[in-house]
Amino acid sequence: MDLIKVLENKTITDVSGFKATGVACGLKNNGNKDLCIIYSEKKAVAAAAFTTNKVKAAPVLLNMKNIEGDNIQAIVANSGNANACTGDDGYEKAVLMSKKTASALNIAPNEVMVASTGVIGVPLPIEKIVSGIEEASKNLSKTGGIDAARAIMTTDTCEKIYTVEFHLGDKVAHISGMAKGSGMIHPNMATMLSFIATDANITKSMLNKALKESVEDSYNMISVDGDTSTNDMVIVLANGASENILIDSEDINYFVFKKALHQVNTELSKMIAKDGEGATKLLEVKVYNACSVKDAKLCAKSVITSSLVKAAFFGADANWGRILCALGYGGGNFRVDGVDVFFSNQIGSIQICKNGGHLEFDEILAKQILDEDKITIAIDLNDGECCATAWGCDLTYDYVKINGSYRS
Repeated sequence: MDLIKVLENKTITDVSGFKATGVACGLKNNGNKDLCIIYSEKKAVAAAAFTTNKVKAAPVLLNMKNIEGDNIQAIVANSGNANACTGDDGYEKAVLMSKKTASALNIAPNEVMVASTGVIGVPLPIEKIVSGIEEASKNLSKTGGIDAARAIMTTDTCEKIYTVEFHLGDKVAHISGMAKGSGMIHPNMATMLSFIATDANITKSMLNKALKESVEDSYNMISVDGDTSTNDMVIVLANGASENILIDSEDINYFVFKKALHQVNTELSKMIAKDGEGATKLLEVKVYNACSVKDAKLCAKSVITSSLVKAAFFGADANWGRILCALGYGGGNFRVDGVDVFFSNQIGSIQICKNGGHLEFDEILAKQILDEDKITIAIDLNDGECCATAWGCDLTYDYVKINGSYRS
């Protein structure tokens, strides 16, 4: 049975063997929660993906070493300070975060992954962090998942959680994820953190394979503002508590697991895109009939990233010319005279461009579709059989307001 069941209002602590919590240690001026710990009571294998930005935050550099180990049992993350561009001091503080967490949980420092998000270039107030780790480690619980999800938020307007249940043979397994991300979001990983817990029994190599393939079609296909961050990462911990037969090859259980993992990653990605800073609309770009997957992805990413396209959707302006323009500089191969463009959502569907050129269409219906908070832009290249999907949001006045005073 490969049916994947979505579990509403469940978090990572609803996965067997995981505890978590979120506390306020004083990094945020508003007193909100700003530090969390996620802990597996059983030894776990882990896989991760990190930012492609050459300027990598201290926690990313540390994690790139720790992920090579056989066991990762905890994640400690803070919001309010990115610990990026902080030099040797920042790296030493990231190491200290891992050591303090490890000591509190009686595990090794290299069994802890560290994450930070917030303002870049400001020294990390480690005393507050250490105090927060001490408090959080004492308050780990099976009901702390939602607090953990809230503790990693920065400009997010809501926590982002998603949990599924599925079968691996005769065993029931779960995957649950929590994420943050609102600004500095761009394909190839962005200022987003995604922490995923599963009780599936799977080898490190197969977990890594499943994650890497999923990331390419989920987190790497979203864009809010074109800025790739210094801190982004996705981490998956698998502790085997479901006791299914070990997944150590590409058998049927592997593909069921991979499908469930990808569903979690895709839905978290869409939540991030929808919650873009100042956003009012979730945009989904679907490219069909490209001559290769690479071309389909390049075209989809180029459209979802275009500031002019995003601004047009904010204004509910059916300016299809901007979509063609974005396709043209995106680097994907296609025939201009073969492009058809459609808008659709619950209101209906309308074609606004045919064969790369002008088409008479109902402007009133187009406006009604574009006034909704979710819009699909379907682009048929009529040039092959490959497809790709990307997600993003509109570009609003509030985005500038938020980022014009981000340090305030």
